[in-house]
Amino acid sequence: MFNWLQNIADWFVFDILNLNETSHLAAALNFFIYDSVKILLLLFTIVFLMGIINSYFPVERVRNYLSRKKLYGFEYLSASLFGVVTPFCSCSSVPLFIGFVKGGIPLGVTFSFLVTSPLVNEVAIGLFLGLFGVKVTLVYVLSGVLLGTISGAILQKLKLEKNLTDWVKNVLKNSQAETEIFEGKQNFKSRLPIIWQEATKILKGVLPYVLIGIAIGGIMHGYIPEGFFEQYIGKDNPFAVPLAVIIAVPMYSNASGILPVVQVLVAKGIPLGTAIAFMMGVVGLSLPEAMLLKKVMTMKLIGIFFGVVTICIIISGFMFNIIF
Repeated sequence: MFNWLQNIADWFVFDILNLNETSHLAAALNFFIYDSVKILLLLFTIVFLMGIINSYFPVERVRNYLSRKKLYGFEYLSASLFGVVTPFCSCSSVPLFIGFVKGGIPLGVTFSFLVTSPLVNEVAIGLFLGLFGVKVTLVYVLSGVLLGTISGAILQKLKLEKNLTDWVKNVLKNSQAETEIFEGKQNFKSRLPIIWQEATKILKGVLPYVLIGIAIGGIMHGYIPEGFFEQYIGKDNPFAVPLAVIIAVPMYSNASGILPVVQVLVAKGIPLGTAIAFMMGVVGLSLPEAMLLKKVMTMKLIGIFFGVVTICIIISGFMFNIIF
């Protein structure tokens, strides 16, 4: 499907720039051009199509549904599935997390959304399909949803509401019921400018991370020799998966930004499960996210949240390595 893009990248690098095909710079630049155009085309198509769907799927109604209905344990799965259809990174999910807490949704259910939303969304799914195929994508989506569901259920059992900050407690104490009206009378034509505006906003927010991620991937692809990563997180290291997750935590990106790096790691010989555990650590656990969460959580709660999710990600990484 994207062979024409590869031909364009080859033409520009080898014919226009006249770079040596065996040089590190040529390999890195070729990778950057090809993956940049491919991923941005995928992003544009996926975000716009999901914008159409999301325009008929308002966040407020889902929030009200989760807070007012007794779902007998399925609320964690529902929140995780809602996270799948919201194209947010971990930091942009936090404001919605605050809205969920203010809306009276149980803390564990809110955590399920917070875990799954940055990990699995239409952008990540589209890129996974393009980079790794249908089978890997299906397993990734399933593992991401289960990760959010299980993490949320565990955190709810721990009864951590007392570890919310005083700011949240005051908001909950003084909050009044709000009347939210879903305006479903707009026709499709009148929705398109709003959909375009939202899609453009998402693309602008994602673009720097995509280009930075692809640039890092290009440098790794062109300059890092075969076998470099294996000595640290290769298949022969039994601690490779937890080490990859620990390395990932100080970093920050969204799924679209880190996936090109994952692609190169796999190409360099890193097991798929280890590379995906690294991705989950970068996307789902980050220091910027922790800083934002300080508004609503004590450091103890942030530590428990990160600890539970880290353990679940490590387990997911080992399971991916067993399957693939």
